[in-house]
Amino acid sequence: MSMSKIPLEYAIGVDIGGTNTKCGIVNRRGEVLQYEALSTPEYETPQAFVDAMCVRLNLMIDKVGGDELIKGIGIGAPNGNYYTGTIEYAPNLRWEGIVPLADMVSERMNLPTALTNDANAAAVGEMQYGAAKGMRDFITITLGTGVGSGIVANGQIIYGHDGFAGELGHTIIRPGGRKHWSTDLYGSLEAYASATGVAVTAREMLQKEPEKQSILRKYQLEELTSKNVFDCAMQGDEISQEVYKFTGQILGESLANFVMFSSPEAIILFGGLIKAGKLIFEPTIEHMEKNLLPIFKNKVKVIKSDLHEADAAILGASALVWEMKQSHASL
Repeated sequence: MSMSKIPLEYAIGVDIGGTNTKCGIVNRRGEVLQYEALSTPEYETPQAFVDAMCVRLNLMIDKVGGDELIKGIGIGAPNGNYYTGTIEYAPNLRWEGIVPLADMVSERMNLPTALTNDANAAAVGEMQYGAAKGMRDFITITLGTGVGSGIVANGQIIYGHDGFAGELGHTIIRPGGRKHWSTDLYGSLEAYASATGVAVTAREMLQKEPEKQSILRKYQLEELTSKNVFDCAMQGDEISQEVYKFTGQILGESLANFVMFSSPEAIILFGGLIKAGKLIFEPTIEHMEKNLLPIFKNKVKVIKSDLHEADAAILGASALVWEMKQSHASL
């Protein structure tokens, strides 16, 4: 079939965040053709939010030539349940309880709609468009404000019996360790390897060695951010670089556990923390390998995501549509 005869097919990807919701129309090559956004907390009820979002979706659909070209809608959301299409007790959204969002959107748009949590959507996006293309066994780890994860085994996302599998960021890697600021768990991976965790580690190190010089000391302790740590580390600041070594150690030990759980071909890292490059990758890989059984050593690649950060969440959500189509085709 010539390129001119290949039918146009588009998917809509929606990324619902605590602050903003981003929507895009994506083609099979992973190109975002149209883009819209709205403020998530502006809408008091799920119905008001869906109404406002669907207005924007219809604007985008009109621009690409009509809804007959749209094959479906994929949504990534915090605490999104793929099995039920619901958002359940999301701590960073103002809507309480269980919200049947996929059904609400599907009914309004008359298009098949799939929903999952944002980290699982990222994993599907990597498989469809990114570094995991062609892989059947891999793990994605998102190192941002929190630590998200998606686990793919035998070419399928692991959802578990209830739709919530894959919360690797909340696994306990330092029993009795640092208290997490919102879950109240002690010693979870997210408490250390997130952007928030990096800032906490920097404050602790500065307080532990008050006489040691550091560019970080030009910032007020309570206002210190992970970006400050990154900027100072890039300038050669010793304490800032120690923060990354410590963070990489904890992340690497965690990855060793994850490798021995599912034996992935690769672990794909994504998010703001990986901008530190070798400062975070080198200690992470060192401590992962150090804590593996011999049968797992030197087998698992630790690589960065191929997806463009600004578009990644939309791409991941849109990839749910192609996954949904493949699942239906195999039935």
